[in-house]
Amino acid sequence: MFKTFLPLALGVVLAASPLALRAQGCSDAGFCTMGALKPDQPFNKKIEFRLRSMELTFYRGKTTLTPVVYVATADMNFSLNQKTSFQVKLPYQAVSGRLGNTSSLGDVSLCVTRNVFTNGTYDINVSVGGKIPTNHSDLDENGRPLPMYYQTSLGTYDGVAGISVISKKWLFATGIQHAFNRNGNKFLWSRWEGSGESMDYIHRYSIANDLRRGTDVMFRVERNIRFSRLNFTLGLLPIYRITHDRITLGTGDRVAQAGSTGLALTALFSTGYSFNVQSGIKMLLGQKIVNRDPNTDGLKREFVSTLSYYYRF
Repeated sequence: MFKTFLPLALGVVLAASPLALRAQGCSDAGFCTMGALKPDQPFNKKIEFRLRSMELTFYRGKTTLTPVVYVATADMNFSLNQKTSFQVKLPYQAVSGRLGNTSSLGDVSLCVTRNVFTNGTYDINVSVGGKIPTNHSDLDENGRPLPMYYQTSLGTYDGVAGISVISKKWLFATGIQHAFNRNGNKFLWSRWEGSGESMDYIHRYSIANDLRRGTDVMFRVERNIRFSRLNFTLGLLPIYRITHDRITLGTGDRVAQAGSTGLALTALFSTGYSFNVQSGIKMLLGQKIVNRDPNTDGLKREFVSTLSYYYRF
């Protein structure tokens, strides 16, 4: 099954390559690390009726402009029964860039995951969840609205659903994330006139006034190599924005942002080391292969790195 499915999956990604100039990235939108959609999942892991694990993750994301994004996340997983678990993610985000520095609690993620099939060859898990905003995505610098790159929240209530198939060597996952409302961001180029900043630089940020993000569909394919204490993974993460972002122009017109649909493709590498059966560390590196412009939601990343410590109870 998996030897047949991998070439097909890669074929789909390569066939979509003409869309590369309109790609967007998954980073802080968050659903790529929720429930069944998470990377580096062990096969046939038993769930016990107690706190299953706590993971502390430190993230650094380099954008295509000057902002650098740092996130520290507490990721907690609880077992509800033998087949069902509940995940809570609490991030604290800080951004440093040419237009300003911001920091605050990021969007809270909640997710329920259910194992719907298991045998000696593979597991199938499904997840349903959502994201709760912690602010209206309206942070400013000296009264001037900041672009989405600098925001610590996406400012929307999002719904997430996904499914994964996991074997000893492979992980395949697909999911969807949909924003139910527009946020309170007010970034327009005109609002930075007279600020002393180069308007050529300001114009490199996409207008995000009253942004409502489009819907994303992701697919993850990952090859695992596991030893007794050490493991490695190699993977691809394509994400399609299937509907346009919508913004309000300075004229008051509500429009679809041209070029905001399309494909993002990221290559991923991770490695982990288990100190014992309860704890260990992980490192993940992600390099963007294709990107898009404009980037209304500020989620475009050229390179990301994360370092995690986990403890299982």
